[in-house]
Amino acid sequence: MTREDFLKAPAGVEPCDGQAGDCSRCGRIYSERFPLLERRINGRPLVYLDSAATTQKPGAVIAAEARYYREHNANVHRGMHTLGVEATDLYEGCRTRVGRFLGVPGDRVVITRGATSSLNLVAGGLAPTLKPGDEIIVTEMEHHANLVPWLQLAKREGLVVRPLPITAGGELDLARLPSLLTARTRVVALTHVSNVLGTINPVAEIAAAARRRGALVVVDAAQSVGHLPFTFEELGADFLAFSAHKAYGPMGLGFLVGGADALERLEPVEVGGEMIDSVTMEAATWAPIPHRFEAGTPNVGAAAAFPAALDTIDEATLQRLRQHEISLTAYALERLRGLGGVTIYGPAEAERRGGLVSFHDPMVHPHDMAQLLDSVGIAVRAGHHCAQPLHRRLGVVATSRASFGMYNAHEDIDALIEGIGYARSVFGA
Repeated sequence: MTREDFLKAPAGVEPCDGQAGDCSRCGRIYSERFPLLERRINGRPLVYLDSAATTQKPGAVIAAEARYYREHNANVHRGMHTLGVEATDLYEGCRTRVGRFLGVPGDRVVITRGATSSLNLVAGGLAPTLKPGDEIIVTEMEHHANLVPWLQLAKREGLVVRPLPITAGGELDLARLPSLLTARTRVVALTHVSNVLGTINPVAEIAAAARRRGALVVVDAAQSVGHLPFTFEELGADFLAFSAHKAYGPMGLGFLVGGADALERLEPVEVGGEMIDSVTMEAATWAPIPHRFEAGTPNVGAAAAFPAALDTIDEATLQRLRQHEISLTAYALERLRGLGGVTIYGPAEAERRGGLVSFHDPMVHPHDMAQLLDSVGIAVRAGHHCAQPLHRRLGVVATSRASFGMYNAHEDIDALIEGIGYARSVFGA
């Protein structure tokens, strides 16, 4: 099939015309609220299957950020004038809203630039409490954001990093955990949902085992906040990091949620304006938590907009969104298996996965797959997904990844399967 023939074929997806939240025709949730999804790519409606990289933004989020700059723009915590007070109220309102969403007081929410920034804050902030020979456990499925900071910390401080391996089925090998946890274990760092395998890890179980050894538990929740129903306390972790942009919010904004005692153990990593209590020419003291971890001017516009994303999630309900992603994932697994010859990574059951599927088609390199799919309006991810050690464990350099959001439907997956067939035809498969 030529690209021209493909473009003449049925698109596989049509814009949703639902007005009440659900579209009974195609199963989308609130898709009419996402302006970018109205785009056409190369003459076809956009099929966006890259939500694990970043979700699309509801119009309410876009409007809220624009409204901040149009009506309230000022720096926070510094001005006594009206605009400064309004900006501070919006900024602190975001902190409170995130706390309520995850079931913690707002003063346990640190506002950062993203999940990566949050995880670096934990690693750097714990450095003064660690000694040479102390051990850190990280899983074999970590995104580099929850691996490289620990590797760098180990290099600087003489620590030992111990990997928790995965099984052939793409889940953590929990049988190995007891032997890895020792009297020297200080940190266990793990992802809640793998951005490659989709695996949902049993964080509460792992956290309980780690705490029995006196270790802190650091969770990368970039792929789970806004997609799975849970609270911070239910996970049993000491620290949880996530980014707004993967939960239908703006880019450049993230959060570190911590236990009260855990946050007290951190030293500031960035210092300067805003995070101080008192400064002399000889020394400085820090502001109370969480402000001591927020040096410099923050992304106030993004913070002003993120509550609108959480409102959209709450209106849909996390339980409903979770069932929607399970349905999409199950259908994607079924259709990909039906192609034949495609290797799918991660748990076989959709209920054990987040809303994403990574696969490898030996007939088409993942980079070629992504480019050919893009040429017919289908957006997927290709590469190592910032998880090179995991891909080495899988025995491939790169994979293709389709990931889902509230605005996707089964028809999008049908379009993906058609697109893979087109890519195969280009290579004579």
